[in-house]
Amino acid sequence: MIRSILTNKWFKFITVGTLYALWVIWLGSYLWFLGLAIIFDIYITEKVHWAFWKKKNPPNGKQTKVVEWVDAIIFAVIAATFIRMFFIEAYTIPTSSMEKSMLVGDYLFVSKTAYGPKTPNTPLSFPFVHNTMPIIGGKSYSEAIERPYKRLAGFTTIKNNDVVVFHFPEGDTVALGMPTQSYYDMVRTYGRSRVWSDKRNFGDIISRPVDKRENYIKRCVGIPGDKIEIIKSQLYVNGEPQEKFDGMQYDYLVKTNGTAINPKALDRLHIAEADRNTYSSQQYLLPLTQNSADQIKGFANVESVVKMLEEPGERGQGIFPNDSRYPWNVDNFGPLTIPAKGETINLTTDNLPLYRRIIDIYEENDLEVNGNQIKINGEVATSYTFKMDYYWMMGDNRHNSADSRYWGFVPEDHVVGKAKFIWLSLDKDRSFPANIRFKRLFTRVH
Repeated sequence: MIRSILTNKWFKFITVGTLYALWVIWLGSYLWFLGLAIIFDIYITEKVHWAFWKKKNPPNGKQTKVVEWVDAIIFAVIAATFIRMFFIEAYTIPTSSMEKSMLVGDYLFVSKTAYGPKTPNTPLSFPFVHNTMPIIGGKSYSEAIERPYKRLAGFTTIKNNDVVVFHFPEGDTVALGMPTQSYYDMVRTYGRSRVWSDKRNFGDIISRPVDKRENYIKRCVGIPGDKIEIIKSQLYVNGEPQEKFDGMQYDYLVKTNGTAINPKALDRLHIAEADRNTYSSQQYLLPLTQNSADQIKGFANVESVVKMLEEPGERGQGIFPNDSRYPWNVDNFGPLTIPAKGETINLTTDNLPLYRRIIDIYEENDLEVNGNQIKINGEVATSYTFKMDYYWMMGDNRHNSADSRYWGFVPEDHVVGKAKFIWLSLDKDRSFPANIRFKRLFTRVH
């Protein structure tokens, strides 16, 4: 009885049709309801041979093994692409910017339903590839069809201290010779003419749509409307010190009595070999959590452990907004209020450096500045109303993280999803099987 119901074509149509209708309602594009006609034909009328790679009426009712494999592969690719696009996506931690909360070699899943998945800006794309074709190189997507930003309903909103994956805000322009570095930072350092002319070092300069920019992972420390400030490395949000995390670390200068620190002792503190900056057997620059710093202070040959801090008023290189009127650095920054959608601010040439990229790039206005006069879309502007929410992202490895302190606000249309749990973790400094960090497997991201 149950078997006959499950194999009944009307039962299949109603089940698949209901799931499809719920997806269309979630998507909010009701023109897709036309797809119900295709589903009806697949299960009921069977007028069109949709599975063209299969024989319509094979001998003995069986397909060849090759056709069965092709059928399985096509189904797997479509299903995996759908899941990756709307529900969950795998991600790898490539750098130490989130240590020790997250480690290089952590493999994790990112929930797109947490904040609501974005529909693709560039839907014509090679499956399972982000922006570059493997082996052959070149773009893995076509810009023949481009869609505006749209986010579906999610289960929650971004909250303070969430670990968030997002598209790199300054990734709209990329030097292919150095794809992981900020194009704008290179222009400030080397000059625009050299970056564009020196193909040997910088490669071709290309632009990328929002959904094809490099993915970053940081902790959201400021949400729309928050006032953030950093004083002597301590972050304050709305006047309150940020909650301390066990994995948060800073750079410390460690001095010994002249004898070297045993490398095995550094191994036990989980300090990666790449992070061991040794000036001599007497001086080390190490990224340490508070707990690790306290333990190193107890080593018999260690004389001092001092946190490295930049002084207030010293303008740091490459620090947002890269303007002499804002002499900020990684340890002393702000105060600064995070823009919120619908909020209106008074706009002057003094505060324009903070919002120039929002107005000109993220919200796609035509911005002109003539002396003390600001024009937006050809009209003189003394105020501006934000069209999107913005966020402030920082790495837990506070002295070794390229984050909002360098490139500013993260627009809501750049947010990919929320990091949920680690399913695999591999230590690059060890060989198999000792490289598997078993204690981190299937642990939640905090």
